Amino acid sequence: MPPKEFHTALYRLTRDYNILYVADEVQSGMGRTGRMFASEHFDIVPDIITIAKGIASVLPLSATVASEEIMDWLPGSHASTFGGNPVSCQAALTTIELLEDGLIDNASKQDAYMINELKKLERTYPIIGDVRGLGLMLAAEIVKNKETKEYAPEVRDSIIQKAFSKGLLLLGCGRNAIRFCPPLILTKNDADIALFIFEECLKETLQNKL
Repeated sequence: MPPKEFHTALYRLTRDYNILYVADEVQSGMGRTGRMFASEHFDIVPDIITIAKGIASVLPLSATVASEEIMDWLPGSHASTFGGNPVSCQAALTTIELLEDGLIDNASKQDAYMINELKKLERTYPIIGDVRGLGLMLAAEIVKNKETKEYAPEVRDSIIQKAFSKGLLLLGCGRNAIRFCPPLILTKNDADIALFIFEECLKETLQNKL
Protein backbone atom coordinates (compact mmCIF):
# COMPACT_ATOMS: atom_id res chain seq x y z
CA MET A 1 0.00 0.00 0.00
CA PRO A 2 1.74 3.20 -1.12
CA PRO A 3 2.13 6.12 1.29
CA LYS A 4 -0.33 8.99 1.13
CA GLU A 5 2.34 11.20 -0.47
CA PHE A 6 2.49 8.90 -3.51
CA HIS A 7 -1.13 9.52 -4.41
CA THR A 8 -0.77 13.23 -3.71
CA ALA A 9 2.21 13.51 -6.06
CA LEU A 10 0.51 11.39 -8.72
CA TYR A 11 -2.61 13.54 -8.53
CA ARG A 12 -0.50 16.69 -8.85
CA LEU A 13 1.09 15.30 -12.04
CA THR A 14 -2.34 14.71 -13.58
CA ARG A 15 -3.26 18.33 -12.86
CA ASP A 16 0.01 19.66 -14.31
CA TYR A 17 -0.33 17.68 -17.55
CA ASN A 18 -4.11 17.74 -17.99
CA ILE A 19 -4.46 13.96 -17.49
CA LEU A 20 -7.67 12.39 -16.20
CA TYR A 21 -7.26 10.78 -12.78
CA VAL A 22 -9.29 7.56 -12.79
CA ALA A 23 -9.80 5.65 -9.53
CA ASP A 24 -10.65 1.95 -9.84
CA GLU A 25 -12.90 1.46 -6.81
CA VAL A 26 -14.50 -1.81 -7.94
CA GLN A 27 -13.01 -3.66 -4.96
CA SER A 28 -12.08 -0.81 -2.64
CA GLY A 29 -15.22 1.30 -2.97
CA MET A 30 -18.61 1.22 -1.25
CA GLY A 31 -17.35 1.37 2.32
CA ARG A 32 -14.79 -1.43 2.07
CA THR A 33 -11.91 0.66 3.48
CA GLY A 34 -13.83 2.54 6.15
CA ARG A 35 -14.71 5.39 3.77
CA MET A 36 -17.22 5.34 0.94
CA PHE A 37 -14.26 5.34 -1.47
CA ALA A 38 -10.62 4.49 -0.78
CA SER A 39 -9.49 7.63 -2.61
CA GLU A 40 -10.95 9.67 0.25
CA HIS A 41 -8.13 8.45 2.51
CA PHE A 42 -5.67 10.32 0.29
CA ASP A 43 -7.53 13.66 0.03
CA ILE A 44 -7.93 13.49 -3.75
CA VAL A 45 -11.00 13.92 -5.93
CA PRO A 46 -10.76 11.62 -8.98
CA ASP A 47 -12.08 12.78 -12.33
CA ILE A 48 -13.65 9.37 -12.86
CA ILE A 49 -14.51 6.57 -10.42
CA THR A 50 -15.38 3.03 -11.50
CA ILE A 51 -17.71 1.10 -9.18
CA ALA A 52 -19.09 -2.44 -9.17
CA LYS A 53 -19.39 -5.52 -6.93
CA GLY A 54 -20.29 -3.93 -3.57
CA ILE A 55 -22.55 -1.29 -5.07
CA ALA A 56 -25.58 -3.61 -5.22
CA SER A 57 -24.73 -6.28 -2.65
CA VAL A 58 -23.83 -9.00 -5.21
CA LEU A 59 -26.61 -8.21 -7.69
CA PRO A 60 -25.19 -7.34 -11.16
CA LEU A 61 -24.55 -3.61 -11.37
CA SER A 62 -21.68 -1.31 -12.20
CA ALA A 63 -21.27 2.43 -12.59
CA THR A 64 -18.86 4.94 -14.07
CA VAL A 65 -19.06 8.13 -12.03
CA ALA A 66 -17.73 11.44 -13.31
CA SER A 67 -18.55 15.11 -13.35
CA GLU A 68 -21.01 16.50 -15.90
CA GLU A 69 -18.09 18.30 -17.52
CA ILE A 70 -16.49 14.96 -18.41
CA MET A 71 -19.54 12.75 -18.91
CA ASP A 72 -21.12 14.71 -21.75
CA TRP A 73 -21.70 11.82 -24.17
CA LEU A 74 -24.73 11.74 -26.41
CA PRO A 75 -27.41 9.13 -25.61
CA GLY A 76 -26.43 5.75 -27.01
CA SER A 77 -22.72 6.51 -27.29
CA HIS A 78 -21.88 4.36 -24.29
CA ALA A 79 -23.29 0.96 -23.34
CA SER A 80 -23.04 -0.97 -20.07
CA THR A 81 -23.61 -4.70 -19.69
CA PHE A 82 -24.61 -4.38 -16.02
CA GLY A 83 -26.14 -0.91 -16.16
CA GLY A 84 -29.70 0.11 -15.52
CA ASN A 85 -31.26 -3.08 -14.15
CA PRO A 86 -34.19 -1.82 -12.01
CA VAL A 87 -33.89 -4.53 -9.34
CA SER A 88 -30.12 -4.00 -9.05
CA CYS A 89 -30.60 -0.22 -8.89
CA GLN A 90 -33.01 -0.60 -5.97
CA ALA A 91 -30.53 -2.93 -4.26
CA ALA A 92 -27.85 -0.26 -4.76
CA LEU A 93 -30.02 2.43 -3.17
CA THR A 94 -30.66 0.20 -0.16
CA THR A 95 -26.96 -0.71 0.03
CA ILE A 96 -25.96 2.96 0.08
CA GLU A 97 -28.51 3.62 2.84
CA LEU A 98 -27.11 0.77 4.95
CA LEU A 99 -23.54 1.94 4.37
CA GLU A 100 -24.32 5.48 5.47
CA ASP A 101 -26.36 4.25 8.46
CA GLY A 102 -23.46 2.43 10.08
CA LEU A 103 -21.71 -0.16 7.94
CA ILE A 104 -18.93 2.21 6.84
CA ASP A 105 -18.29 3.12 10.47
CA ASN A 106 -18.30 -0.58 11.37
CA ALA A 107 -15.67 -1.30 8.71
CA SER A 108 -13.45 1.38 10.23
CA LYS A 109 -14.06 0.11 13.77
CA GLN A 110 -13.37 -3.54 12.95
CA ASP A 111 -10.33 -2.52 10.91
CA ALA A 112 -8.67 -1.02 13.99
CA TYR A 113 -9.28 -4.25 15.91
CA MET A 114 -8.25 -6.67 13.15
CA ILE A 115 -5.09 -4.76 12.21
CA ASN A 116 -4.03 -4.71 15.86
CA GLU A 117 -4.62 -8.47 16.24
CA LEU A 118 -2.92 -9.33 12.95
CA LYS A 119 0.08 -7.19 13.97
CA LYS A 120 0.33 -9.29 17.15
CA LEU A 121 0.45 -12.42 14.97
CA GLU A 122 3.10 -10.77 12.81
CA ARG A 123 5.29 -10.26 15.87
CA THR A 124 4.71 -13.86 17.00
CA TYR A 125 5.02 -15.89 13.81
CA PRO A 126 8.16 -15.62 11.65
CA ILE A 127 6.31 -16.53 8.44
CA ILE A 128 4.30 -13.28 8.51
CA GLY A 129 6.45 -10.63 6.88
CA ASP A 130 3.99 -7.74 6.81
CA VAL A 131 0.42 -6.78 7.68
CA ARG A 132 -1.29 -3.85 5.97
CA GLY A 133 -4.56 -2.50 4.65
CA LEU A 134 -7.48 -0.17 5.25
CA GLY A 135 -10.90 -0.93 6.67
CA LEU A 136 -11.94 -4.49 5.91
CA MET A 137 -9.49 -4.89 3.04
CA LEU A 138 -6.42 -6.29 4.78
CA ALA A 139 -3.49 -8.48 3.85
CA ALA A 140 -0.81 -10.54 5.55
CA GLU A 141 2.32 -11.44 3.60
CA ILE A 142 3.65 -14.96 4.03
CA VAL A 143 7.44 -15.16 3.77
CA LYS A 144 10.29 -17.65 4.08
CA ASN A 145 12.49 -15.15 5.88
CA LYS A 146 11.27 -12.21 7.95
CA GLU A 147 14.41 -10.17 7.23
CA THR A 148 14.72 -10.69 3.48
CA LYS A 149 10.92 -10.91 2.95
CA GLU A 150 11.48 -13.76 0.48
CA TYR A 151 8.13 -14.88 -0.91
CA ALA A 152 6.60 -18.16 0.27
CA PRO A 153 3.73 -18.78 -2.18
CA GLU A 154 3.51 -22.52 -1.46
CA VAL A 155 3.21 -21.86 2.27
CA ARG A 156 0.59 -19.19 1.60
CA ASP A 157 -1.46 -21.61 -0.51
CA SER A 158 -1.17 -24.28 2.17
CA ILE A 159 -2.47 -21.92 4.86
CA ILE A 160 -5.45 -20.98 2.68
CA GLN A 161 -6.32 -24.67 2.19
CA LYS A 162 -5.96 -25.39 5.92
CA ALA A 163 -8.28 -22.46 6.69
CA PHE A 164 -10.82 -23.70 4.14
CA SER A 165 -10.91 -27.12 5.80
CA LYS A 166 -11.69 -25.37 9.10
CA GLY A 167 -14.50 -23.26 7.65
CA LEU A 168 -12.64 -19.99 7.03
CA LEU A 169 -12.60 -18.65 3.48
CA LEU A 170 -9.46 -16.68 2.66
CA LEU A 171 -8.13 -15.41 -0.66
CA GLY A 172 -4.64 -15.15 -2.01
CA CYS A 173 -3.49 -11.92 -3.59
CA GLY A 174 -0.23 -11.19 -5.33
CA ARG A 175 2.44 -13.86 -5.09
CA ASN A 176 2.46 -14.42 -1.35
CA ALA A 177 -0.22 -12.45 0.49
CA ILE A 178 -3.41 -13.61 2.18
CA ARG A 179 -6.30 -11.23 1.83
CA PHE A 180 -8.92 -10.62 4.53
CA CYS A 181 -12.06 -9.10 3.01
CA PRO A 182 -14.95 -10.03 5.33
CA PRO A 183 -18.46 -8.60 4.87
CA LEU A 184 -19.05 -5.14 6.29
CA ILE A 185 -21.50 -6.57 8.84
CA LEU A 186 -18.52 -8.23 10.57
CA THR A 187 -18.72 -8.28 14.37
CA LYS A 188 -15.89 -8.54 16.88
CA ASN A 189 -16.99 -12.10 17.60
CA ASP A 190 -16.80 -12.95 13.89
CA ALA A 191 -13.33 -11.41 13.74
CA ASP A 192 -12.18 -13.38 16.78
CA ILE A 193 -13.32 -16.67 15.21
CA ALA A 194 -11.53 -15.88 11.94
CA LEU A 195 -8.35 -14.81 13.74
CA PHE A 196 -8.40 -17.94 15.93
CA ILE A 197 -8.69 -20.22 12.90
CA PHE A 198 -5.98 -18.28 11.06
CA GLU A 199 -3.62 -18.63 14.02
CA GLU A 200 -4.34 -22.36 14.24
CA CYS A 201 -3.32 -22.67 10.60
CA LEU A 202 -0.10 -20.75 11.28
CA LYS A 203 0.74 -23.07 14.19
CA GLU A 204 0.12 -26.18 12.11
CA THR A 205 2.24 -24.80 9.27
CA LEU A 206 5.19 -24.13 11.55
CA GLN A 207 4.87 -27.53 13.24
CA ASN A 208 4.97 -29.23 9.84
CA LYS A 209 8.16 -27.34 8.98
CA LEU A 210 9.95 -28.55 12.14
